[in-house]
Amino acid sequence: MMKTLLAGAALTVMALPVLAADGIPVGHLADLTGATSSVGKPYGAGIADAMKYINAHGGVAGKKFEFETVDYAYEVPRAMSTYKKLTSDQKVVAIQGWGTSDTEALTATVAKDMIPYFSASYSGHLTDPQGKTSAKASPYNFFYGPSYSDGCRGLVQWAAADWKKKGGAGKAKFVHMGDNHPYPNAPKQACGAYAKELGFDVLQEIQYSLKPGDFKAQCLSLKESGANYAYLANTSGSTISLLKSCETVGVSAQFMGNIWGMDEPSLKTAGDAADGMVWTVAAATWNDDTPGMKLVREISKLSDPSGTEARPVHYIRAVCSVFYMKEAMEAAAKAGPITGPAVKAAMYTKKDWVPAGLEGVCLPSSWTDSDHRGTTKVMVYQAKTKGGAIGMNKIFTADIERRKEWLGW
Repeated sequence: MMKTLLAGAALTVMALPVLAADGIPVGHLADLTGATSSVGKPYGAGIADAMKYINAHGGVAGKKFEFETVDYAYEVPRAMSTYKKLTSDQKVVAIQGWGTSDTEALTATVAKDMIPYFSASYSGHLTDPQGKTSAKASPYNFFYGPSYSDGCRGLVQWAAADWKKKGGAGKAKFVHMGDNHPYPNAPKQACGAYAKELGFDVLQEIQYSLKPGDFKAQCLSLKESGANYAYLANTSGSTISLLKSCETVGVSAQFMGNIWGMDEPSLKTAGDAADGMVWTVAAATWNDDTPGMKLVREISKLSDPSGTEARPVHYIRAVCSVFYMKEAMEAAAKAGPITGPAVKAAMYTKKDWVPAGLEGVCLPSSWTDSDHRGTTKVMVYQAKTKGGAIGMNKIFTADIERRKEWLGW
C-alpha cells in the first residue's frame, strides 16, 4: 500500500490523468507527507482501499470509481490547485477530502459547483448547510463522525464526571492546547463555552506546533497553570512529543485528545507518557468483534493481502466515509444520473443510517438539509500503556444535545 500511496504522493496536479468517461470520477485529497501525515496515511489508505474494494465488487450501479490519490501535503494552495484540476478536467461527481484549512476554504466553491465534499475535517463550522446560525453555509459538506466541537464537549462531560468521582474540591481547571491553526482552533470557543457551563474554570490556551518537537516550555506553562484537564487539539505526531515532554517535567494534568490525537500505533510510540490519556473514537476498533469488521478486514486485504496488519481507528473511519458516499450514489442512480445534487439529496433519505455490511462499525448517522451533524454520539476511550500489554478501552459515552445554537459552531 505504501508504494501505491507514495506513487500518489509523487503526482503533481498538472499530471493528473483524464479519467474514463464510463466511470464515476471521484477526487481523493490526502496528506501523506505534510504536518498531519501521521494520521493522514492510514486514513488515506482506508479511502483508497474502500474504493478499490467497491470497484472489485461491482462498483456503483455497474460503474467503477475513477480516482487517483493526490498528496497535497497539507498545503492549502496545493489543495486549491488540485480542486481546480479535478473539477475542470475530470468533472468529479464527489470528493473525499482531508484537512480543515482547505475544506473550509473550499466550502463556498463546492457549494457553487454542487460537488459533495466528504472531508476528514470534522469542524463544527461545516455542519450548518443553510447558514442559519453560522456565518457560512455549507450545503455540500459532509463528514462521518461527531464534530470536533461535539467531541470536545463529550470529553468535558467525562471530565466533569471524573472530577466528581475523584472528589475534586472547587472548580476544575480546563485548558485548550494546540497550534494556532484552523484545525486545532475549530472547537476552541465552542468547547470552552461548554466547559464554563459545566462549572470549569477555563484557562488561557497554550499553543504547541502541529509539527513534532521539544515542548518542555509549553509543559512547564501547563504545570504552572495548575490545569486539571488539558484538551489536546493537534494530531498524534505532535501530541506524542508533547506527552513525552510533559512526562519529563512532571505534569500531572489529565490529558484529553481529539479524534486525531491518538491511535493504536501512537500508544506504542508514546509508551508510558500516554498512560491514562483519554480521547474520542467514532467507529469500531480493529479487535472489536462486530459483524461489520469482517468487511473491514476484507477491504484491508486490498493493500495487505496477508490480512495481518492491524489497522488504526482512522483507517476504519475512512471506510465508513466511502461507504456512506457509495450508498448515496446508489440511491441517486435509481432515480437517474449520478450527479452532485442527486448524491447530496440522497444523503438525506435515511435516518440512523449504517452502510450495509458495516453493522457495528459505523455509528448510526442522519443528515438533513438543515443539519449536517451526522452523529452527536461521542465515545471516550482511555489508554493503558503501563504494566503490561498496550491497549485502549471505552470508558464513557456521551450523547450531545442537538442545540440549535450549536449548529455550525
